[in-house]
Amino acid sequence: MTQPAGSPAVDPAAHPPLAELTTMRVGGPSRRVVVATTETELVDAVREADGAGEPLLVVGGGSNLLVADEGFPGTVVLVRTRGIEVPQDSACGGVTATVAAGEVWDDVVAHAVEHGWSGIEALSGIPGSTGATPVQNVGAYGQEVAQTVAQVRVWDRLEQRVRTMFAADLEFSYRHSVLKESMLGADAPGGAVTPRHVVLSVTFSLRPTELSQPIGYAALADGLGVPLGGRVPLADARAAVLEQRGRRGMVLEAADHDTWSCGSFFTNPILTLHAMARLRARAQEHLGAGGPVPPQFPAGDEAHVKTSAAWLIDRAGFPKGYATVQGRPAGLSTKHTLAVTNRGSARAADVLEVAREVRDGVERVFGVRLVNEPVLVGLQL
Repeated sequence: MTQPAGSPAVDPAAHPPLAELTTMRVGGPSRRVVVATTETELVDAVREADGAGEPLLVVGGGSNLLVADEGFPGTVVLVRTRGIEVPQDSACGGVTATVAAGEVWDDVVAHAVEHGWSGIEALSGIPGSTGATPVQNVGAYGQEVAQTVAQVRVWDRLEQRVRTMFAADLEFSYRHSVLKESMLGADAPGGAVTPRHVVLSVTFSLRPTELSQPIGYAALADGLGVPLGGRVPLADARAAVLEQRGRRGMVLEAADHDTWSCGSFFTNPILTLHAMARLRARAQEHLGAGGPVPPQFPAGDEAHVKTSAAWLIDRAGFPKGYATVQGRPAGLSTKHTLAVTNRGSARAADVLEVAREVRDGVERVFGVRLVNEPVLVGLQL
């Protein structure tokens, strides 16, 4: 990959590789690294980089990034702010918790469970920082942060001011928000890897109860021995989610290369009803009249449905361990088809190679083009 015209050169000796700051463990060095431990330091670092016209990459837990082997030709701001403030905690009014963007997300979930605050327990074990959760509307096991985010305090890089964005302003949808749209939409600058709005803190509205919110994921309900919609003690719900994630290689473990990933590499496709009918027909052609049928889930409106990316990947000929069992440096997890993993020595190019094979193979067989979930820094799929 060539360096973009006019970009400052990356000095490999100046800073450690971004591989050390991401859960995929790939990526070259940056030109400059700034560690922000307070909100003021975070805003000042972003303003300085933007004022100098430098490329900017804001990094929390690094769990949703795939960075080019050549590195990042600009400023990396590491968000290391801390703090959980609880202005309200009552049986009548509920719990309001404002969390600094740099707080480790799973620590926040654990804190909520310990204090009897429900609403995010199914999001246990998700790596990364709190500030990243509203950007892509993080979700798992029947919950997503859109259900509990009350407001987000941000630094608006365009208007050069701190703003408060309420839940309605964020336009949450499946793995998406207006924050993410500022990187991907038609008005986004080419190659943008940091949203227009840099998250400073997130305020959650939680419920003071020792029981979980209704279990909304079948496998989780089965593991807990309750029906869908049942409720269990918060600690039991968290433990069950961590067990499920662990079996899928979705809880970080340095010795387990199945966890050297960005989590789910592809989002579940949202299809029109007509496109879903075409998918079912393609599946019948490929798998036979009596073969398995693509799953279908609600997608938030009557005109669309959601199907499973993992199902498509597996049925298109990419089972768990694809490329991994052949000894390649990157491959699908041996526990979960949605995770593209670093087997210990992979470079970004190796990860992309496997991801492209999977994406193109699914499209070739089923006519559905999968979309990557992680942010690609200096790369294109």
